[in-house]
Amino acid sequence: MRLADLKGRSVAVWGTGREGRAAVTAISPYGPSRLIAVDDSANFLSVTWEGELAAQAPLAGGDHAFPALVTADVVVRSPGVPQTHPWMKELRERGVPVTGGSALWMADHAARTIGVTGSKGKSTTSSLISHLLAAVDRPNVFGGNIGVPLLDLPDAPLYVLELSSYQCSDLTDSPRVAVVTSLFPEHLDAHGGEKEYYRDKLNLLRHGPEMIVVNGTDERLRDEIRGVTDANGFPPIPAAADDSRFRVEDEMVFCSDEPLFPRSALRLKGAHNGRNLCVALAVLDGLGVDVPGEKDRLAAAVASFEGLPHRLTEIADPSGLTFVDDTLSTSPYATMHAIDAYAGKPLTVLVGGTDRGLDYTVLRDFLADRELTVIGMPDSGPRILGALAGLDGVTTVPAEDLADAVRLSRELTPEGGVVLLSPAAPSYGQFRNYEHRSEAFVEAVRATAG
Repeated sequence: MRLADLKGRSVAVWGTGREGRAAVTAISPYGPSRLIAVDDSANFLSVTWEGELAAQAPLAGGDHAFPALVTADVVVRSPGVPQTHPWMKELRERGVPVTGGSALWMADHAARTIGVTGSKGKSTTSSLISHLLAAVDRPNVFGGNIGVPLLDLPDAPLYVLELSSYQCSDLTDSPRVAVVTSLFPEHLDAHGGEKEYYRDKLNLLRHGPEMIVVNGTDERLRDEIRGVTDANGFPPIPAAADDSRFRVEDEMVFCSDEPLFPRSALRLKGAHNGRNLCVALAVLDGLGVDVPGEKDRLAAAVASFEGLPHRLTEIADPSGLTFVDDTLSTSPYATMHAIDAYAGKPLTVLVGGTDRGLDYTVLRDFLADRELTVIGMPDSGPRILGALAGLDGVTTVPAEDLADAVRLSRELTPEGGVVLLSPAAPSYGQFRNYEHRSEAFVEAVRATAG
């Protein structure tokens, strides 16, 4: 379904955040017979909805929200509306088509798009692809889940997008280049289960991409995409595996047998970021960039890449401890990558957040032969500590909140050690979002610096 297909139809835009606002603005010029915005939250009366937005689409909330959806010809769902929302089931049963702003945009721009998803690494990899393309004179616009709704993007010859599982689930057109960086259980509450999450995430690959690039070291990803990619008639391009064209070997980045530049050129820590770099280079290679021929320019671009905030971001501290903000870590697997990045140093890990019922057995298995301290904060912290109980090398300590966890970490972390906020949970009740939690972590570090 394209934006032009909405002409003369009754359209309900479900959600009034930036995605919903972008959808109203984009749809209005196409002449729907009715355009209405729907906010099903309890505080819909406090939503600021006025001026041009209100003129284009009146706001329905409270008792009017559900009727506005079920009487529409098409519902345009914001990514924040989960697949498990009870109204989604009702809409499906009534045969009301549900799409999303990302799907409407992709239908018109797929041929010019590189779409990147993954349970871990999609933000870094997509921004790195955009950065490297610009360095070899391939202008592009970067956007997506990282902050700019697709419907707000300017016209461009090429797009590089970070796409969430929520955005992928609605797509009926795949981007020309579809990229998957990793796959592990995430956002299960919003998708209905592990199987459903994989289905929605990998929908990126189901609608005719010209090229698929994947992290070849991820066994779960390899197994889950097998049936999906068979239908495309060509195999995915694996990156980062030992037999891949692009790989890290002996601390060098290779293209086939040719060394390109040292892995250390990329300042981002962790083996997973080395794999992200290989995926990015494989995308450029697939687009026709002469990577070996451009290795000097690419090496300079890799060295200038600063990464993204809240992902293994180190905070200077006069004590000699290294505090690391990895607040965007949202699963045990992401926490494991972060711990690996600081292997060999005394380590204290701060965990906890909203408990979505994730299985922490994999984290217990990972820590079975390691020595570190784990401090658990509400809500999920006590359950994570319980899952780690009895491990010989792991000291578990409860904390009342983030500030208390930082204070305890100063007492318990040996000199020269690392304090890692990698919470293995998506949110933390007293904070509005990741950014707010990150700010609170920095403030707590400074407040306890002595």
